[in-house]
This record gives sequence, C-alpha cells and structure tokens, in this order.
Amino acid sequence: MRDLTRLLKPKSIAVIGGGAWCASIISAAKQIGFDGPLHPVHPTGKQIAGHKSLRSLEEVPGPIDAAFIGVNRHATLDVVAQLRRLKAGGAICFASGFSEAAAEDAAAQDLQTALIEAAGEMPILGPNCYGFVNAFDGCAIWPDQHGCSRVQRGVAILTQSSNIAINLTMQNRGLPIGYMLTCGNQAQTAQTDIALQLLDDERVTAIGLHIEGFGNLRGWEALAQKARTKGVTLIALKSGVSQQAQAAAVSHTASLTGSDTGADAFLQRLGIRRARSLPVFLESLKLAHQFGPLSSNRIASISCSGGEAALAADTAQGTGLIFPPLNPRQAKDLSAALGPMVAMANPLDYHTYIWRDQAAMTQAWAAMADDEIAMTLLVSDYPRADLCDASDWECVTQAAIEATRRTGRPFAVVASLAELLPEQTAKTLMDHGVGAIHGLDHGLEALDVMSRPMAPPAEPVLLPGIDRDAELVDEQSAKLALAAHGLTIPPSVVVTDRSTAGQAAADIGFPVALKTLGLAHKTGANGLALGLTTRAEVEVAAPRLADGPLLVERMVAGTLVEVLVGVTRDPAHGFVLTLGAGGTMTDVLRDRASLLIPATRAEVTARLKDLNIAPLLEGFRGNPPVDLDALLAAIDAVQAYVLANAERVEEVEINPLICTQDNAIAADALIRKAQ
Repeated sequence: MRDLTRLLKPKSIAVIGGGAWCASIISAAKQIGFDGPLHPVHPTGKQIAGHKSLRSLEEVPGPIDAAFIGVNRHATLDVVAQLRRLKAGGAICFASGFSEAAAEDAAAQDLQTALIEAAGEMPILGPNCYGFVNAFDGCAIWPDQHGCSRVQRGVAILTQSSNIAINLTMQNRGLPIGYMLTCGNQAQTAQTDIALQLLDDERVTAIGLHIEGFGNLRGWEALAQKARTKGVTLIALKSGVSQQAQAAAVSHTASLTGSDTGADAFLQRLGIRRARSLPVFLESLKLAHQFGPLSSNRIASISCSGGEAALAADTAQGTGLIFPPLNPRQAKDLSAALGPMVAMANPLDYHTYIWRDQAAMTQAWAAMADDEIAMTLLVSDYPRADLCDASDWECVTQAAIEATRRTGRPFAVVASLAELLPEQTAKTLMDHGVGAIHGLDHGLEALDVMSRPMAPPAEPVLLPGIDRDAELVDEQSAKLALAAHGLTIPPSVVVTDRSTAGQAAADIGFPVALKTLGLAHKTGANGLALGLTTRAEVEVAAPRLADGPLLVERMVAGTLVEVLVGVTRDPAHGFVLTLGAGGTMTDVLRDRASLLIPATRAEVTARLKDLNIAPLLEGFRGNPPVDLDALLAAIDAVQAYVLANAERVEEVEINPLICTQDNAIAADALIRKAQ
C-alpha cells in the first residue's frame, strides 16, 4: 500500500492551474492554519489569490509534498507524470471525465488507465476529487469553503461525494472532525487504502464512511480487521441502489434479496455499523467519538415533561433499544430526590418541581443512572439565544456535567429538536464527558446503531467472479446436484411417457406430486398437481399438465414449517444466502434474513432466530420443534454446492424446504448456472 503521509500532512503545497478553484485552494489552506509554502503554478506567471505563480513545476523550490491539479483531464496526465519525476508526495486530481464518464465517453476509461500509469508509485486521490481537510495538522487541499477548525482529537470522514463532504464540514452539532477526505472515482487509491492509513493515527477516534460502492471486497475485509484490532469504530452511510445486485427475478429469492441486501449483509459481516441518514451518521459518529460502542441496548430517560417522556418511549419503538423498569435502588434514590408527587417510571417525567435547582437536578439525574444502563438521556431543549434569555438553562448543562462526574456513568443531553441544542453548549458538554444529541429521533436511532452487537470476525466472503449467461436447470437435475452435497430429497422418478405415471407413482408410494420439468414457476404455468393419493388420480392428472417430462415425487409427510433457502450471486458483494418463510407464505410474509457465503452454523442459527417464523421452528402452541440440525445440514448442503460451483452458479433456491420433527427435505429446487 502506498504511503500517504506526505500527501495528507504536507509541509509544502503546489497548486497547478489558474482558475477560481485554484484560488480557493490557497484560501482554504490559510483558513485551517497552513503555514508552509504555497506554490501556485501557471505558465503565465499571473497572480493567484495574492501569490505570484511560478511558470513551471521545475521552478518550485524544494520538495513538493502535495499538489492540487486543477487543469483539464488531458493536461492532468502530463502534470501527474511531471510530479512523479519530481518525486512529489502525492496529488489531488480535480478533473472529471475519467472512468466515471465511461458510459458517455469511450475514451474515458483509457484516460483513467493512462492516469494510473503516469502516477506509478506516487499516490493520487481521484480523479473527480475535491481533496481533503486535515484539521489535526492544520492543512487543506480543498477547492471550496469548508467549516472545519483545528482539533486535537476527532473523527475521520471519507466520502465518495465531494458535495456531501462540503455539507458535512458545515455541521454545527459539536462533532470534532479531524480529517475530511473525498475519494473521487478511486483510480489508484481506494477509500479503504486511505482508511487503513488513518487507523494508524492515534488522534482518530472513529471513522465515518460514505460509500457508493465497495469495489475490492478484500480491501474492506482488511480494513474491518484492522479496525477491530485498533478498537476504532467504523460507521457507514451506504447510498446508491446498485442495479448489478438485482438478479433476474426467476425465483422468490431474487425478488426478496433486492439490491441493498448484499451491502447490508456485507457490512454486518464486517462489523461496520450502518447509519441510514446523514443526521444519524453524524450523531453515531459523535457517540463513537465520546463513548465507543455502548455496553448494551438498555437506556434511561429523564425529563420535566410527560409529553417528552412519552415521545422518548414511542420514538424508541422499532429500534432495538429498551427502557428497563427502575430497579429498587433507582426508585429509592429518585424518591429521595423528587419526593412523593412523581410517579416512578422509565422514561421518567420529574415534572418541574426541581427546575432551576441545580443541586436537586444533579441528585435526580445521578439517581436515574445505573451500572445496568448503557446511557442515561437528559431531555432538554435550550431556547433560542437570539430571541430569548437562555441563562436559566445553564443549570441543565452544569447538572449534567456534575451528574456525570459524580456517577462515572454515560450521560447525554438530548434536544428533542436538533436546532435547540446550541453548538457551543454541545461542545461544552462534550468537553466535560457528557454526550450532546441533536434530535430525539435521530439520537435514538444513533444509540440503536451504537448498541447493536457486532458479528464476530468471519471468513473472507466468496467472491462473485465475472458476469456470465446462466440457464435454468430442471428440478430433478437441481435436486440431484444438491443431494450430492448432502441435501435430503424425496423419492422420485422422471417419466417421458405419461401413460406410465400411474405405475411410477404406485412404485414410489402415495401421496405424490406431479411436476412438469423445465418450468421455474409451475403453479401459474399448469405444471403442478399435488396430493394425488391413487393411481387413478395420477392417470387423470398427468395428461392435463403442461407439456414436458414429468417428475413423479412422493410428498413429504409431517410438515411443521416450510422454509425458503436461496442464494443469489451479487456481483457487488458476493453470494447472498437468504433464509425466510417458504411455500405459499413467501410472497405473503416476505419474512427473510440474509448473510453472505460462507456462513457458519452459529451465524445461520442467529439469522434464523431473527425470522418472524422463528417461534414455529422452536415449537409453537403445542407443536414440536423442527429438527434444527437437519435444517442447518440442508443449509450447509446449499452452501457446499455454491462453494463447489462458484465459477458457474448464478442462483439456487429450495422453496419449500419442508421441516419436520426429524428431517428437512427439499420439496422443490431451482438452479441457474452457466453451462
């Protein structure tokens, strides 16, 4: 991996080009406190932002640690090659029109290849890249305004969108941003390459990743492993709906999996926490910066309003957070602080009896905290300082700080509306170890993100390989192929002369099903007859089914639960294993959980427990439980088949897998693979 130290912590910066963007580079560098030499370079020698430019890079005195290349894409290639010859520490390639424009410009990909060759071992960010702000060391290569200021410790944020990066620097939530970096189209240096190096900076408390696409999956696995080792939390905001990941919906599995499921499964597997919006992303990073992952999902809330207490409880619905009942110690101490007029509960409404009494507020808030509570929320909205006298609310700030000091437990002041927690107040709270949460809804979502248990380290994912044309394998061939890897299938026989179907059924044993082979969806195509119990019924049904070879199969008895087990090849993330409600309930319940192959039995078991049908698997209302070992063995068989046929398989589905008290048998199977 290339060393990015000189590029990200430059002692000198060259700015190549003469437009307003290049002038902004000089302004942004000065804004953050850069005090090294800035060398604008332009062939006319004109003034740029008050600096007389040099006419060529050869005129730059001393080494060039970092360069901003603000010229067109064709000229960029020559400048990169020149910087490489001068042994520069790295460059930001601002121009667009490289691989990101390949769909519109046939020459774009060739230009990107040439750019990589021109750079050689010299690191470059981009192209189509804004650069970075380093607020730790006071340097920036950033062709626009930014909202960063110097910090000693803080988070690093890496985005694949320059505009989102600009907006994030303007946040006023008190989040200390140490690095803001944009990655462009990552011709040479990937987002993971940058993040891997930032993990070695002990000032970085957490890393936020705005991701449009993953690219090299092995790079992400390496990043996740190093972050675990370093104890640094990774938080992702994954955007974009990849059409690549939307497999042709031949099976239920493909329609259930959807384009985002693979990304979600990949992030879960890596132990990267996922936020679903920019505000939750920022609030999660603030929590990660101050507290790291929460010890549990158990939280408490105290406020002076019954409405806020109810709002906190309601807003937590749909998350994994819980408000446990007060324990005897909490109830006793709260009663001592608040008196008999307050109903003891969590969330707690302490009314206004102690308002403005800082000592009493501290006592009550300290009483609410407990060793079994991961975070105690102090709900309070500060009035607008431009219209109101906010001095009375200083007691909130000081009581929160003192309760934190007194108990040593995690506290956070939460404004129900994000705009009602001033930035300076948030910074004061955070400087004294108190969390500052902007918005009850986004804050609770962030607490949910930070409280979820992360998956243990997993094997590398099975890579998806290249795209290929796939064809449908008939059901009997699919079942036999899966049976070779350990799947249990019912007794069956294929007949081409339908007059022999009755005898074949009698030989197999009733009841039987008749299926026309070669149809992906047999019910809608008149390719299925079920529950035939006599030879005569078979002889009547057989000629009425759709044309094609006929599979005569004994039906499975003793059904307790029908399960779907499917795999789709997701070109962006690997092979997605989907588990869910099977049979006729697949489309009705849309109950599913997904993970990536290979998955251990422990991982599969955990995802099975996430399903709505989990109670049926465990035994429900007097019914016995299914044979879990048999179910897991069937899932193992599907994984084994995919692992053995990864270069050709596109899709596998068993639906339904019939789970009984002592077995798990595939009643139907589908495979699509390249021939």
